[in-house]
Amino acid sequence: MHRSIIHWIFAICTAMGLILLAIALAEPTPNAGGLPHPDYPGMVIGGDGAERLADIGILAFLFQSLLLLLIVSLSILGISEERRSPKFMAYMVASFIFMLFIWWQMYSNHQLFLETGETGYFLGFPTATAWQVYGTWLCAIPLIILYSVGFRQFVFSEEDEAKFQALLEESRNQS
Repeated sequence: MHRSIIHWIFAICTAMGLILLAIALAEPTPNAGGLPHPDYPGMVIGGDGAERLADIGILAFLFQSLLLLLIVSLSILGISEERRSPKFMAYMVASFIFMLFIWWQMYSNHQLFLETGETGYFLGFPTATAWQVYGTWLCAIPLIILYSVGFRQFVFSEEDEAKFQALLEESRNQS
């Protein structure tokens, strides 16, 4: 299983690299860095968002999705093989799905704004921005809960602690 996770991580990183290469090779959008603001010198206003994302929007979506999968995969790698139970793996899959849902809401609400030019507001922000501001923090909660509540079960059991203490005692006796 350990090697399998390493291979998954390598595949994810390779796919992310290929996506970055495709983005770099995409046709550049005129004024992608913005235009000078007509009223405020030194300020830049954005160009057409839909035009900027026309060639790379789906690539950006896939890249972020793979980044979320990489975070979950690295979290799995940090747990010893014997503790990667089906319950643990189901929790990690659910965490990834939750993260992907929030990312989809961010992306789709932004795309909807670009298509219609209208947006709703939530807690003082445009909807897509609200998903980004509040959802990004919310994405981390399942992994934090797993680490906090499941620490003794998945990360560092009492048996591990006893072995560590024995190792410390043995090294003290050798000194």
